[in-house]
Amino acid sequence: MTLENEIKELIIKALELEDIKVSDIDDDAPLFNDGLGLDSIDALELGMAIKKKFNITLESDKEENSKHFYSVKTIANFIRSKQID
Repeated sequence: MTLENEIKELIIKALELEDIKVSDIDDDAPLFNDGLGLDSIDALELGMAIKKKFNITLESDKEENSKHFYSVKTIANFIRSKQID
């Protein structure tokens, strides 16, 4: 399974999105607002789930985190960069 699909499954599970399948989430589509429609509470829950599953720390810089959490692809790139450190 690709990292992108793992992230999609995590999004669906952590946010209890029962009506959405992995195939419904585009790697490049925005996760917030116009895209998947997630909100700030979803962002917190997703951040916690990613920290726990991938054992990475998130920055305290909200703007920086917003860039990392833009799409599945940006989250995957962020995780890969943290796992190399």
